Amino acid sequence: MSETLVRAGVPPRPGSGNGSQDRPAVRLAQVSKWFRTADGGRQTVLDGIDLTVGQGEFVCLLGASGCGKSTLLNLAAGLDEPSAGDIDLPGGRRPALMFQDHALFPWLTAGRNVELALRLRGLPRRERREESLRLLDLVRLKDAHGRRVHELSGGMRQRVALARALAQDSEVLLMDEPFAALDAITRDVLHEELTRVWSQNRLSVVFVTHNVREAVRLGRRVLLLSSRPGRIVREWSAGRADTPEAALTAEITDALREEIRRHGRG
Repeated sequence: MSETLVRAGVPPRPGSGNGSQDRPAVRLAQVSKWFRTADGGRQTVLDGIDLTVGQGEFVCLLGASGCGKSTLLNLAAGLDEPSAGDIDLPGGRRPALMFQDHALFPWLTAGRNVELALRLRGLPRRERREESLRLLDLVRLKDAHGRRVHELSGGMRQRVALARALAQDSEVLLMDEPFAALDAITRDVLHEELTRVWSQNRLSVVFVTHNVREAVRLGRRVLLLSSRPGRIVREWSAGRADTPEAALTAEITDALREEIRRHGRG
């Protein structure tokens, strides 16, 4: 699979979306994914996804469990290939991916976990410590450089995981429910930290969540995926002064509930 373009059976066509930059960060055009079932049939998880994420844009994906949100991120990250459609990464660099589980190596310190990503990036040894300190400082954890994973709280571990993702030096950050296992107060704090890091680094973020409030708070654009197969069925602009957060959260919650009810009837 190419890091800049994935082809699987259909010709390129422009994606849709509100990315305003001339060169988008990510473009998915008619992307579908299906799997063969035990009886020889075909189960479609994603169907005809058109999505363009602009440079510096923060997009949140919502949907019921099993609608294909994580599958979409895996395709964009290059961990899997689409069954049909194109995935274009005009910047040429593979996106960084952050999971719900921090996936840190417990036998390494926070700093060494970040340095491992820098090593894989090819940074010389003498530069890795300085850069890992800078990245941990960016997520407000510079003093944790020498601490092992078991010495860190859940929120601190996710900050280290974020620093490690940033160490990949990609302009695109894919996040798969990274704060779902955290308590509400810690999650709110990390929302503020992520927003700060995003704005300072001009990252393009695609953030998967099942939490409507989280999507409205973080995203500048919120997309709703249908259930089985996943299609983009609704889109909202968020973060606008003329759109009260509570009202938008209620509207999107109603739409999500309707999708869940529709799936239950299917």
